[in-house]
Amino acid sequence: MDSVVKITKRPIKPEQVLADVRTADAGGTVSFMGTVRNQGELSSVTSMELEAASGLAKADLSRIVRVALREYDISKISVAHRVGKLRVGEIIVMIAVSAPHRTDAFKACKFVIDELKKSTPIWKKEYLGRKGRWVEGGR
Repeated sequence: MDSVVKITKRPIKPEQVLADVRTADAGGTVSFMGTVRNQGELSSVTSMELEAASGLAKADLSRIVRVALREYDISKISVAHRVGKLRVGEIIVMIAVSAPHRTDAFKACKFVIDELKKSTPIWKKEYLGRKGRWVEGGR
């Protein structure tokens, strides 16, 4: 198995995402973890809600991962993305990439998060106290 893609309501376990990409041929593993921050564009954020067209989101992430596996000299990729209501500090998305050499692992990890932000049907709503505001443009 060269990749794992998950859309989940459960908290993301970084150790599992990293374990998904562990392999004997990898000289390095690069990861990215996106978390709910306490500051939005307009004011303080108290929580965030993420919604997804789950089947479409998983299919799009799988497509992005297949492109990365073709374009870069990498061993494995794992992507986990949360949906539901999250508190400040909780993990929204985690990507791990293993590769024989670090350069391709870094490039592939950046490619996956950048492409996810462009095309994957996942929407974020920031809560500022009890008021919610949908976030535009995959910020």
